[in-house]
Amino acid sequence: MSRRLVWPFAFNFFHFAAVAASMPFLVLHYQQLGFTGTQIGLLTGITPLVALGFTPVWTGLADRFNRHKLILGFLLLSAAAAFFIFPLFKPFLPVLIIAVTYNIFFGPLTSFSDSSAMAMLGDQKNLYGRVRLGGTIGYGIMALISGSLVQLLGLKAAFWSCSGLLLANFLVSRNMDFSETEQQEINWKKTLRLLANRQWFFFIVLAFSGGISLGVLNNYLFPLMRDLNASETAMGFALTIGTLAEVPVMIFGDRLLKRFGSEGLLKTALLITVVRLLLCFFAGTPTAILLIQLTNGMTFPAFWIAGVSLADENAPPGLHTTAQGIFNVLVWGVGNAAGGFAGGPLLEMYGSKSLFLVSGIVVLGILILVSVLQWVFQQNEKLKQPV
Repeated sequence: MSRRLVWPFAFNFFHFAAVAASMPFLVLHYQQLGFTGTQIGLLTGITPLVALGFTPVWTGLADRFNRHKLILGFLLLSAAAAFFIFPLFKPFLPVLIIAVTYNIFFGPLTSFSDSSAMAMLGDQKNLYGRVRLGGTIGYGIMALISGSLVQLLGLKAAFWSCSGLLLANFLVSRNMDFSETEQQEINWKKTLRLLANRQWFFFIVLAFSGGISLGVLNNYLFPLMRDLNASETAMGFALTIGTLAEVPVMIFGDRLLKRFGSEGLLKTALLITVVRLLLCFFAGTPTAILLIQLTNGMTFPAFWIAGVSLADENAPPGLHTTAQGIFNVLVWGVGNAAGGFAGGPLLEMYGSKSLFLVSGIVVLGILILVSVLQWVFQQNEKLKQPV
């Protein structure tokens, strides 16, 4: 494996291992502290909103001063420190403050990682899926290890192991490269013009719809399985199946990009996501959910590979990291928050199955609307062309 692949691969490995070590145990930690449902909802819902506010700031500063590696290192060390002290606090307010703090530093890491990967891949950007495979492997391995650690040492071990993995990733980050940018002031007008660009507008709307689906699938799959009388073992197995399903897509992502193109693959992934959501509505047994999890390969990883490629392709000079930050914010910030917050009331009022039905219909509606509008604009452009 060449240098252009090995360091981004390693960064993804440690980053998503850190995610697997900590994120699945947050609610258990809050419950152990005796927090109310409202307090837990605030703590879990604040993550995408903090990322929404701070990811563009960090990525914009990196592009402005051309100090990507310095800022990335600062974020990693700060996040490691925040996760280390996180389990030491018990009152709600201090826990809330530390949760906000680690999200300020942890949220932008994926944007920096993707920006560096695209820069280091150079003319082989279509191999991004193989770089991102490191994250799948890291997540899968740590998902197996972290459960045993928590069982032996308690929930503190989850957050301390996350801190250690972030420190390891700091060492990896010293070998990451970024695209050189001219030193320039943070030009918010230029960024706003990018967002107002028709092609980018359609892209961010699709990214938002993908975030909605991720918010639903990541937060409410287990409640659905619980309603189907699934055991905790079956829930863990469902996560394992979904992770393993990502591997072939990550390996052959370059072929998928070549076959469908970035935008085509993005829309294909969203369409399959709609099918996945609707199948969850019709599922009657835990076994059915396990089978549906096999579609995860062509939902999240295909969507992510296409989105990262599309953001890089359409980023103006000097805004490549900013473009990745915008994509991350739309998916993990706005979209994820919308799916998570709207899902709670729907779950309470209509049940888990109806939540998946409504989500599937919403994502399908957005996909159809964007496709129709794109077709209309294309036809208008053709009419304007001289005969």
